[in-house]
Amino acid sequence: MKKAKILVVEDQNIVALNIRNKLKNLGYSVPATAATGEEAIRKAELTSADLVLMDIMLKGDMDGISAAQEIKSQFGIPILYLTAYTDEETLSRAKLTEPTGYISKPFKEEDLHSNIEMALHKNRLEMGKKRQNKISCSTFQS
Repeated sequence: MKKAKILVVEDQNIVALNIRNKLKNLGYSVPATAATGEEAIRKAELTSADLVLMDIMLKGDMDGISAAQEIKSQFGIPILYLTAYTDEETLSRAKLTEPTGYISKPFKEEDLHSNIEMALHKNRLEMGKKRQNKISCSTFQS
């Protein structure tokens, strides 16, 4: 099975590097990291990542929630939030983007791994259902 490609969106360089190393140790591919929302959207398109690990507070004009909304609507890539922000207002905004998960920092490597695996599995199932529906629709129309 091919390695899942995970885009890391984190504005603190040292944290991004740490996450990248953890992901590589877990057997994932990290084609890119991004520090701003705008950069995250560009890199999501360029890397065709399987999953985006998204911090909520980012440098620049666009926060992680806005970037996640764009990435999900434009490219259909699932989002897994990895953030220190767990207040009610942030959580409510994040829920609107229908993320596959929400991990609080600091996190354990096992939590990161299990959440990523669940997110990838859920996305594969959804993609399978969509393909099946397309096949059913085209068969029905013929």
